[in-house]
Amino acid sequence: MNETSPSASVPQPSEDLEGMLARTLGRQPPAIGAPAAETAVPAAAAPAPVAPQEQRCGFIAIVGKPNVGKSTLLNALVGHKISITSRKAQTTRHRITGIRTEGASQFVFVDTPGFQTRHGNALNRALNKTVLGAVTDVDLILFVVEAGRFDLADAKVLALLPAGVPVILVANKLDRVHRRVEIAPWLRSMQDRHPFAEFFPMSAKQPRDVQRLLPLCERYLPQQPWLYEPDDLTDRSERFLAGELVREKLFRLTGDELPYTSTVIVDRFEHDGDLRRIAATIIVERDSHKGMVIGEGGERLKRIGTEARQELERLWGGKVFLELWVKVRSGWSDDEARVRAYGYE
Repeated sequence: MNETSPSASVPQPSEDLEGMLARTLGRQPPAIGAPAAETAVPAAAAPAPVAPQEQRCGFIAIVGKPNVGKSTLLNALVGHKISITSRKAQTTRHRITGIRTEGASQFVFVDTPGFQTRHGNALNRALNKTVLGAVTDVDLILFVVEAGRFDLADAKVLALLPAGVPVILVANKLDRVHRRVEIAPWLRSMQDRHPFAEFFPMSAKQPRDVQRLLPLCERYLPQQPWLYEPDDLTDRSERFLAGELVREKLFRLTGDELPYTSTVIVDRFEHDGDLRRIAATIIVERDSHKGMVIGEGGERLKRIGTEARQELERLWGGKVFLELWVKVRSGWSDDEARVRAYGYE
């Protein structure tokens, strides 16, 4: 997914923009909170105890085509990086659950792969199955598109959304829209496509926008006891996160050279006191891809390992020993058995 966007001088949504949108759509403008510092959105501090009968908790699926910023949005909403990002489409391949608990409310966000319509191999069929599974049993859906844009790939994802589940249209990457006057008529056209519960233009990289999205989501959380501990961030294991961080560095450091079908398998994950020992294999489909990953004199593979190790050490606050190998498995992405064996259900 394209999870990066260039900085722009266009300001973030203002009260004037909110008023314009409200007038255009015939709705009351949402409340505007005080601006937050323009840094990463912090995770909430450990909340005070809340009686179960006062708690609210619900599942919120984040869906959209590839490259619209779903994983960046998830990380911002949770306040920690739990889903990897890169410019390469299909970076997210699993259902990633991110948890944020604030006050009496626990948000359980579910990031999904971008729905694939261009390739019909076994890997993409597994990813699309993940998307369909994620939207069938949730309390709210955040349908993410690029602000001012809507194409056939967006339409195919929209057609998958089940009836009866409220959907918020998240018009992401608003910082790329240089003429705000164009957004209102575009949103009016979107209103004709689906009975969206809310419209929310934003930039997932702006903490102020993210902070304003949370109370909007909170309206749709049912009153029920929390499903996770208040300080939980994800239901994924450290082993899983290790493989994902290696895959992120793989894609970031190879760019468009390496096909999206490359993957990472964690062969060993051991604790030795405060030290974590990890062995992982990068799987590619061709010998030429193996050369791209290793690089001249092994320099690229070394850099992938170094950057992954450093980020894992920051994430866990302890030392990591990471070993990487590269293996060729021709045609694995269209082999149902191997797709399952590599963790794609």
